[in-house]
Amino acid sequence: MDAVGPSPLAQALLHRVNDDARRQAVSLHAPGGSLRLDHGQLWDWVEQLTRQFQQRGLCAGDRLAWLGLNHPLQLAALMACARLGAIFLPLNFRLAAAELQQVMDDATPAWLVHDAGHAEVAAVLRGPNRLSQDELMASPCAQELVCPPTDGDTPVLLVYTSGTTGRPRGAVHTQGALLANARASEWAHGFTSGDVVLSTLPLFHVGGLCIQTLPALLAGVPVILHPRFEPKAWLDEVAGGAPTLSLLVPATMRAVIEHRAWSGVSLGRLRGIMTGSSTVPLHYLQAFHARGVPVGQVYGSTETGPVSVVLRLRDAIDRGGETGWPHPGARLRLLDGEGHQVPAGETGEVCLQADNLMWGYWSPEGRAGDGLRDGWFHTGDLGCQAPDGCLRIVGRAKDMIISGGENIYPAEIENLLLALPGVLECAVVGVPDERWGETPVAAIVAQPDSGLSAEAVMDHLQTRIARFKQPRRVVFVETLPKSALGKVQKARLQSELACSSRGT
Repeated sequence: MDAVGPSPLAQALLHRVNDDARRQAVSLHAPGGSLRLDHGQLWDWVEQLTRQFQQRGLCAGDRLAWLGLNHPLQLAALMACARLGAIFLPLNFRLAAAELQQVMDDATPAWLVHDAGHAEVAAVLRGPNRLSQDELMASPCAQELVCPPTDGDTPVLLVYTSGTTGRPRGAVHTQGALLANARASEWAHGFTSGDVVLSTLPLFHVGGLCIQTLPALLAGVPVILHPRFEPKAWLDEVAGGAPTLSLLVPATMRAVIEHRAWSGVSLGRLRGIMTGSSTVPLHYLQAFHARGVPVGQVYGSTETGPVSVVLRLRDAIDRGGETGWPHPGARLRLLDGEGHQVPAGETGEVCLQADNLMWGYWSPEGRAGDGLRDGWFHTGDLGCQAPDGCLRIVGRAKDMIISGGENIYPAEIENLLLALPGVLECAVVGVPDERWGETPVAAIVAQPDSGLSAEAVMDHLQTRIARFKQPRRVVFVETLPKSALGKVQKARLQSELACSSRGT
């Protein structure tokens, strides 16, 4: 093996190779077949890709876009970019071609690598040179490798936000930030030598890539990778007994819980799962807790690495529904609208400072854009802290409803609605009202043939929340408007409901 050069991110992986090259690094379990790579074999891929990229003219600062389902080659490509000082750009394969083109026009990558399943989409995208995964690995490259100088401040990852309120923006992360995030994740999970991580969320987002997958790889914890999330495949893998840790978001938690195999399948050696979201319906947590599997939480965003505030597994059952504490390298403040820290127990905007925050938003000039204020990231989320410092997220600042001078947090109502049998999905937004300023309206996707009525919904809420918080209308819809990452587009829903005369 060649010497790695100065890339700190690649050096962290090479340390694992030198420590035990034959230890399992990552395996892919896919319907069409499986593959298994130990650390030595994965590093061979990194070597091959580094030479291939350099031979094709990829230089420091260039962007390399990647379009495809989860695959170990993505992890090798990230490391190859790190060695060359280039920036890895994972693309959201759920986006339409026009949406992908917006990202391409903004990031202007030099190359686009795609898998076979996305060849047609890749072919219509304008701008970069294109290369298939098969072409990339078809023939060895013997070119002498010359790695440019890089350090912890060198940008290496460009990830675009989901764009729930407008055009997506690219968050730039440095090699040092990814390493700091990996340390935060290791603290969050308490990785052990016996752990195995099951990774099924998409690697095009920091949730799938940076909460467990990359940190586990750098910590020497084997990773089982699925091309994409499928509830039956997830349950079968867990029942097989290898995974001890996994990551699910609320939507995938629901898919697992509602699968017909859920109640009878063994959960194997699973010692816990993490979820990454601002708020998680309590009955999702309770379903896992009832089976002895604690559900921890990683709070953060594309801009924060994302590991920022963590409810660790040891606290998960006793503090279910809360968000947790900042990792040891993070600082947390709750600020009011004037930028002043709020008193203990009061609600304020969550602001974070840590080494794993983004460098800034991408700008075509290659410099950091806005996004940080004096080193702090203002999340837009509202939270309050218990006397012991435990954070609880109550909602988004922009989603908060002010009705008759009272603050109403939609997440509180949504959690109650999701506990009602017959409710598949829901969202609560404020609509203009002449008397109260705003009033809450609940949009509900009901289970087919549930017979759920608006009266039943209001009866369910009647004794559970104060009268001023109760929705003034309940509207049943077939679907909720969502971004490509599955986040409800509340601004769009709010506009639709404001123009609608349906409901009760």
